[in-house]
Amino acid sequence: MTISVNTMRAIDHWVGVPLCAIASPLVAVMDGVKNIFGSEPETPKKLLFIELSEMGSAILVDPAMRNAQARGAELFFLIFKSNRASLTLLNTVKPENIFTIDSSSLGGLIKDTLRFLIIARRHRIDTVIDLELFSRFTALLTGLCGARRRVGYHIFHGEGLWRGFMLTRKVHYNPHIHITKNFLSLIHAAFAKHIEVPFSKIQIPDSEVRLEQAVINPTVLENVRERIEKLANEAGVEYIPGKNRLILINPNASDLLPQRRWAQQRFSELIQGVHQQYPSDLILITGSPAEFAYVEKVRTVANVKNALNFAGQVSFAELPPLYTLSDVMVTNDSGPGHFSAVTPLRTVVLFGPETPALYGSIGNSIAITANLACSPCVSAANHRKTPCHDNVCMQAITVAQVLEKVAIQLQDADQAKGR
Repeated sequence: MTISVNTMRAIDHWVGVPLCAIASPLVAVMDGVKNIFGSEPETPKKLLFIELSEMGSAILVDPAMRNAQARGAELFFLIFKSNRASLTLLNTVKPENIFTIDSSSLGGLIKDTLRFLIIARRHRIDTVIDLELFSRFTALLTGLCGARRRVGYHIFHGEGLWRGFMLTRKVHYNPHIHITKNFLSLIHAAFAKHIEVPFSKIQIPDSEVRLEQAVINPTVLENVRERIEKLANEAGVEYIPGKNRLILINPNASDLLPQRRWAQQRFSELIQGVHQQYPSDLILITGSPAEFAYVEKVRTVANVKNALNFAGQVSFAELPPLYTLSDVMVTNDSGPGHFSAVTPLRTVVLFGPETPALYGSIGNSIAITANLACSPCVSAANHRKTPCHDNVCMQAITVAQVLEKVAIQLQDADQAKGR
């Protein structure tokens, strides 16, 4: 049985807080013993990143990882097994340096956690960076993995989300700058020669927020193209690359925050509007294999011949080729908005309970948000959990607004492709 998001949050609180209280003095004692026999390394040599639950964060942290790599550190990464594929889009971390924890069951979670704590010591990890925003579970992994230098976000004088004293370098989490810059501030703390309270007292220019592009395998690209052509042909729809544009609609979002979903009906209306304005273009409605039925409902209500159910038709590794072939994608605030940033694809991303100022895609993206007084309602301070059961912030986004941004992105895509 898969552990639900709410169950994991409950475990993190009711089990995590007392464990952090017990582990903190133990970690302090271990640090004291280690200091007797020598100080921490002058600079990180073997640097482990911990980010478990957000697939999109594996893309957003890439500029920080490459910054650390350029400073001479060997990179390692710990992530939930179900999210491992997100690290393959750019392959910044060597496959053998990626550790995973199976979160599909409590037994698997415990077993893999203990296994990781042993493996981290075998690899002699000297520095760990906890990318999670105040998770007690990752704090415990950080404190107990044996690394001498431990970097992460600390609550300081704030209330709530206490997670013990696992860090040797405490960074102020800034909710007013993009998450990629927050991640870069962790790198500064890891490599700083002197302790600051709090880290990081630096300015991070926009120029440092650069994302590498995925390397596209021509054979895989052609396979994806042929699959699209075959599906279109079976549906009796014309699709000639270079003549008919390819528009992606991604209507779902993960269960981590269901309030991010724009209504199924709105996506169906959007597909109708796109087809009305661009009748010769092919629309693919995307999603995972598990989202096939959800996507099919959107497609059925839209009742547009040129709109095809493409859920489960490509593997995760085939997303960059699909995005490279496509012209525009409309998506909820979810992983695809970030995954597409490693390609030239232009996107329109719909935001509600979170803000694009902090979590916006760093690709060729236009964000739409209603800017309600209550939004964003999730943050690092509330474990990204909201009491809202009526996401007016998403309902306030109109089909006309989205169509306007789609037109802008299609025009730019046409210019880029010389149409």
